[in-house]
Amino acid sequence: MAAAGMEDPSLERHFKGHRDAVTSVDFSLNKKQLASGSMDSSVMIWSMRPQIRAYRFVGHKDAVMCVQFSPSGHLVASGSRDKTVRLWIPSIKGESTAFKAHTATVRSVHFSSDGQSLVTASDDKTVKVWTVHRQKFLFSLSQHINWVRCARFSPDGRLIVSASDDKTVKLWDKTSRECIHSFCEHGGFVNHVDFHPSGTCIAAAGTDNTVKVWDVRMNRLLQHYQVHSAVVNSLSFHPSGNYLVTASNDSTLKILDLIEGRLLYTLHGHQGPATCVAFSRVGDLFASGGSDEQVMVWKTNFDAADYDDVLKTQKSSMNVDGAQPTLQSEMDCGVHVKKTKTQDPGRNHVQQEETETALANTLEHIMGQLDVLTQTVSILEQRLTLTEDKLKECLENQQKIIQNKMS
Repeated sequence: MAAAGMEDPSLERHFKGHRDAVTSVDFSLNKKQLASGSMDSSVMIWSMRPQIRAYRFVGHKDAVMCVQFSPSGHLVASGSRDKTVRLWIPSIKGESTAFKAHTATVRSVHFSSDGQSLVTASDDKTVKVWTVHRQKFLFSLSQHINWVRCARFSPDGRLIVSASDDKTVKLWDKTSRECIHSFCEHGGFVNHVDFHPSGTCIAAAGTDNTVKVWDVRMNRLLQHYQVHSAVVNSLSFHPSGNYLVTASNDSTLKILDLIEGRLLYTLHGHQGPATCVAFSRVGDLFASGGSDEQVMVWKTNFDAADYDDVLKTQKSSMNVDGAQPTLQSEMDCGVHVKKTKTQDPGRNHVQQEETETALANTLEHIMGQLDVLTQTVSILEQRLTLTEDKLKECLENQQKIIQNKMS
């Protein structure tokens, strides 16, 4: 049974519009939008506000394997079987810029938490890092000897984790570009891997039906869950770091309590495989997608106690040096130990919080506007290049005509 004061997760919204299996889901920062990618080659942007129509973005020539919002929510990145990555502005026009990222299917795209870099993973066995501005190629990590299914930046941006069909999960140092460690204990492949919000451990979803949590400082296995009866396709950490949600071919979603180390809930929503799952940025919602072409949004409900913690952590992690707040316990993968909350009688505290929130919102807005500007400049640059090329062509043709007349 769930602990007292906890409520079961509940199905909140149900989105229909994809014409093939959904492959990926992600929430924008403010939860106003949800992006999904599908085998139908489209990216959908669903509005969480009622009566606002969804946008269907068409541009990829083949299945969309992955989608992710930039941290500010003003860009959406998508990777496809057509070997390209596209960056979209999630508005009605759906303007996008595309670049050929790999020589095979792009399985995974992920923004760094500062929104400056993008990491991609592909069937061409490489992991690549790019700048978001102008999509400049930075470097490649190429020690995997089979398809790379997933790659993620650590919360502080110093590490990259990648999972491959060569049955390894590799940990890379972003600065030195060295592989620091290879985890090889999976009985099958790893479909999906992600960092714990504290950056101290990773979780991996396996084709051997397991979910494993590894400490990335000691490089040892911390937890091992065998709760699904089929391949685990996707997972997502709750921002508090206390829970993990998983999606499997057994058609269920499962919520794991990482502190207790046990299964908390099993959710039946999809007909057939549940292919992807993701918590919202503060964890009050999570979304799932399935082979049944459906996207579902769930209200978390069980995290009421953690909710304040998340908001506090997010406030405190906005400290100037960008350092993540350190967490107490060593062994338990940096999972929060509940602290008793002290009551603050002063009104100053509330005012300070309001000022902080207002400031954070303003900064957020500025960041967003910068994102859009960057994107617009990038699109303009592309158009300018095209115009220049056309002009060159015209001049060359003119020269030819003149030469022909002369001769």
